Amino acid sequence: MTLIERRFRERIVLVGVVFPWTSMHIVESDLDELALLVDTAGADVVARVVQRRDRPDPATFVGRGKAEELHVLSESVDADTVVFDDELSPAQQRNLEKILGRTAIDRTAVILDIFAQNARSQQGKAQVELALLRYRLPRLRGRGHTLSQQAGGIGTRGPGETQLEVDRRRLLRRMSRLEADLRTLSSTQRTQRRGRERSRQRTVSLVGYTNAGKSTLLNHLTGAGVMVENRLFSTLDPRTRRLSLPGGEVVLVTDTVGFVRKLPHQLVEAFRSTLEEVRQADLLLHVVDGSAADPEAQIEAVRTVLAEIEADQVPELLCINKADAEPAGARRLAERHPGSVVVSARTGEGTDQLLEALGASLRSADRVVRLRVPFERGDVLAAVHREGEVVEEVHGEGATMVEVVLDAVGRARFSEFVAS
Repeated sequence: MTLIERRFRERIVLVGVVFPWTSMHIVESDLDELALLVDTAGADVVARVVQRRDRPDPATFVGRGKAEELHVLSESVDADTVVFDDELSPAQQRNLEKILGRTAIDRTAVILDIFAQNARSQQGKAQVELALLRYRLPRLRGRGHTLSQQAGGIGTRGPGETQLEVDRRRLLRRMSRLEADLRTLSSTQRTQRRGRERSRQRTVSLVGYTNAGKSTLLNHLTGAGVMVENRLFSTLDPRTRRLSLPGGEVVLVTDTVGFVRKLPHQLVEAFRSTLEEVRQADLLLHVVDGSAADPEAQIEAVRTVLAEIEADQVPELLCINKADAEPAGARRLAERHPGSVVVSARTGEGTDQLLEALGASLRSADRVVRLRVPFERGDVLAAVHREGEVVEEVHGEGATMVEVVLDAVGRARFSEFVAS
């Protein structure tokens, strides 16, 4: 189930619009990224158009005159599809296709299409299909004539409308089934997470803009052998590996889906259970492409999505990657973000400092707690030594007073022994 033809490489015209609240530089940058997305989806960009407007046209987004110009341009370059960088409403999409005489889609459709290509796991495939169906459902309206051999009469519920209702019911049934399957998979994930919490395993989630080098970094740190491609969204399904830190701690590191500007809300909703791994992590390792043209915008885009999934309160360590490609730019970015670490996942430069910073960041999230453990509770004292870092231990009257560094789970476990 995809939105872009696969039997041949489609010819694409890109369209961007500059509004008073944006700028030409931002729109051109977004179109450059959209061109990469189109290439990743398996199509070729043959032309691009940028228009200035005060506000979107309710009927066609760009206005009928510009839509007519796009029709002429598309004919001249033999384009199959016109892709708009901004999201189109179902009505705008239908009106544009009537004027253009060819398919009109938006950035959301392109990203959904790429996700449909790259999903491998059962959960990933279900999440992408659900997002695609949510995108397609409101766009079925008004397409009855394309779904039936006959057209209904004016003011009647003709065969086209009947077929439309059949298709809507089919989509709704499939969406309900996928939602049920994802609830089951999410329940399994929650059980696995509870097991990790009981085992006191710390977790680190790799987050970042798509193609920032998260998978390459995971491979270098853990020898994971994850597929690496210089393409957008090459990793969709999360992968978790064990990592030993210099202090002797062993943590679980999870590589997650990359983010992008204007990430479709359908995908954020569909991948919410996968992104739950991010929200439950002890630390976010935010990987940034230090060689990107506008890394600050990418950092902001990632943090916007993190806020949307309520993961913006998780401690973050900024890791500026690809220092070998743009050393000066990476250093300047690090200077603007104190506490960040500069690395090259490809060459290994800076990864020792990164491991030290990871350990320090995890320890700083812990807190010293003073416990009063009765002498007869030797089992508790032994557990405290296993699960925390004992700073001081004094044997007093009837109990042992212990100052120990514990994380949030440990503090909750030994809460009844906290000294007042």
